[in-house]
Amino acid sequence: MDRGPGRLMGPYEIAQRLNVSRQRFQQLARYPTFPKPYQELRGMKVWLAEDIEDWIAKYRQPRPTDED
Repeated sequence: MDRGPGRLMGPYEIAQRLNVSRQRFQQLARYPTFPKPYQELRGMKVWLAEDIEDWIAKYRQPRPTDED
């Protein structure tokens, strides 16, 4: 039985995951390396969470924490 594409994320969830503003997310989404949306729904794009996590692992440097 096909369970669909997996977990999806919209701009709000991605911005939260990246700990950036939605405006900064929009900038990042224009990068050539950023994953293409899985689908566009009535003007809102959604991405596969797996694609976003892969992109984070490859392109985002860990941010320093208070403990560093």
